[in-house]
Amino acid sequence: TSDNGAPQRRPVQGSNRPLRGWGYTTWEGGMRVPCIVRWPGQIPAGAKCDEIVSTMDLLPTFARLAGAALPQDRILDGRDVWPLWSEQPDARSPHEAFYYYYTDQLQAVRSGRWKLHLPLEAKRTGLAGGTAAAQAELYDLDADIGETNNVVARHADVVQRLTALAEAAREDLGDGPTP
Repeated sequence: TSDNGAPQRRPVQGSNRPLRGWGYTTWEGGMRVPCIVRWPGQIPAGAKCDEIVSTMDLLPTFARLAGAALPQDRILDGRDVWPLWSEQPDARSPHEAFYYYYTDQLQAVRSGRWKLHLPLEAKRTGLAGGTAAAQAELYDLDADIGETNNVVARHADVVQRLTALAEAAREDLGDGPTP
């Protein structure tokens, strides 16, 4: 796996196409990266998975494969993704939602095909200029991987559900300015 998308550097720039954004932003171009997993005889050759997983999922998955117990003295955000890697029928991401933070500010939430960029009071600046949105923006990543067609006006129910997930994350994980 790699660490964030290609950064925007001058005079040389990387490319995250067809994804929008650069490394260190909360657009898909900053967060979505490839992961190659190989285990002959266990993981089918040429398998492809489009479900959302995270490097946080490595510990629980490897622990399962090794027959090891997970630590019980802390909350683990990762989940066992072996059913996805091994192409078990109807396997889906074990994550109800994935939260996109820029430093300690929650900027977006994704659940399944939907990604909601949250309305933020102040635009953050930083390594890549931040990604703060003045208004909520909703994208159907199955139909629009490049996050170019904001469909917020057509899916109020999805916006409401993802906003509720964002509020729960704020309660659990926090959401605040960085000095």
